[in-house]
Amino acid sequence: MKVVVAHNRYREAIPSGENVIVDAEIAQLTAAGVEVLPFQRSSDSIAELPAAQKALLPISPIYGRPAQADLAALLREHRPDVLHLHNPYPLLSPWVVKTAHAHGVPVVQTVHNYRQVCSPGLYFRDGHNCYDCRGKAFGWPAVAHKCYRGSRAQSALMATTLAVHRPTWRSVDRFIALTDRIAAHLADYGIAEDRIVVKPNGLPDPGTPPPLGDGFLYAARLSPEKGLGLLLDAWRRHPDGALGPLRIAGDGELRGLAEQAAAERSDVTYLGSLDAAGMVAARRQASVVVAVPTWDDVLPTVILEAMATGRAVLGTEVGGIPYLLGVAEAGPAAGWAVRPDPESLAAALPVARAGAATVAPAARDRYLRVFHPDVVTRRLIDVYTDLTADSHREHR
Repeated sequence: MKVVVAHNRYREAIPSGENVIVDAEIAQLTAAGVEVLPFQRSSDSIAELPAAQKALLPISPIYGRPAQADLAALLREHRPDVLHLHNPYPLLSPWVVKTAHAHGVPVVQTVHNYRQVCSPGLYFRDGHNCYDCRGKAFGWPAVAHKCYRGSRAQSALMATTLAVHRPTWRSVDRFIALTDRIAAHLADYGIAEDRIVVKPNGLPDPGTPPPLGDGFLYAARLSPEKGLGLLLDAWRRHPDGALGPLRIAGDGELRGLAEQAAAERSDVTYLGSLDAAGMVAARRQASVVVAVPTWDDVLPTVILEAMATGRAVLGTEVGGIPYLLGVAEAGPAAGWAVRPDPESLAAALPVARAGAATVAPAARDRYLRVFHPDVVTRRLIDVYTDLTADSHREHR
């Protein structure tokens, strides 16, 4: 089987779980015998584009002529069985769906966020969940609130892109929803149930978990929706040192909050932005990984990494986190999911510290049963096989 994997990579300076997942999925498919043809562009390349291409950047989310020409050439040369799309913005554009269909290639898309409806893809604005654009033909609220990159002009462009490409998205042959929450989002958007497959991401097996360390690790982009402020509010409700150490890894607009907390308390350490090796070392030092977004986070990679290394997770009951941890399923969960408010989180912190050693084996077991590459890659190949079984199917 031959598969084109299309993805617009996020900037490397900003940690992206989506980039990590795409790289891991390519490696997993290749190991399973699938011939993968990566078709990727990077937002890091924008600064180096020729002046003529830079001038056309504002419309690239709608069309992206250079990407379509390159993709068409790739499809003609290699005649793949499937195109698997992840993030199309800004350099690929949803138009890659049309280009693939024009060459008789079915399209699968993994839905990592809520971008079909919401311009920034988060359903989150001004510190709270926001669904103002849901059900609207055009996302005027996104323009009014400058939801995309803080710019009314860029928000208007993205809202236009989403309106123009509504028929494009509805022509995708199969959607991969990472969780049941994403499946519900797609159904609300008008996608038929038989075109949605719930399949989570997976990560490579790091091997036998190391012995538990002590304390908590928070590793995320330091932006409001990721819950750093919530965590620090809850943490300060306990005396200095009562919960063991809290280590904070990441960078972003709320870096000052992390630095201030580390300066005020002896039990808080700010590690800054860490590379992959640094993250491995930080998880090894911890007994609990904290993932407390306040938005409907789809499938935080940090939770998969924690479970794979046998670390319990303390999370908020938003987005895909309850599904990830298995809190509503039979058998022991991989951690705890609490309401995203300071009181609930403060109460859960000592419970998580006391129960970390008991929950750690369940975390590792859930990773092996649900998120191991052998499990998720087989399911993904089944999706491809189902699409290509009828070579004479009609494009929707």
